[in-house]
Amino acid sequence: MQSKGLRITPQRFAVYTNLLSRSDHPTVEDILNEVNRELPISSKATIYSALTVLREVGLVKEVLLEEGLTRYDANIKPHHHFCCQNCGAIVDINWEIFSNIKLDKLPQGLRAESYEVIVKGICDHQGCQPKES
Repeated sequence: MQSKGLRITPQRFAVYTNLLSRSDHPTVEDILNEVNRELPISSKATIYSALTVLREVGLVKEVLLEEGLTRYDANIKPHHHFCCQNCGAIVDINWEIFSNIKLDKLPQGLRAESYEVIVKGICDHQGCQPKES
């Protein structure tokens, strides 16, 4: 964080450390619950504020895998996602798997600047159970 010119606050440190330690692409509520277990001084507004600053300096990215639900990821290297439609698990997919996508074949007048593939299906993780509604 210091290399990005950020002042390290306990809340920013807790949010960033939490994101670095997980691969499940948590929501704000997930982060809030986890952070407050160890540092019970955070509010939802504090988590949003920390995530906004971390995103602005490029340490965290927002991941939109479901309509109306923002998740966060500290893995800022290019990658894609697999979303299990049964249990809700989210798994990072290596960027090179979809390297043969032909962005130069877009309709005339369209120029791609970035892309991310979201694969939806069913995982074979042991214990995969339908997610609760």
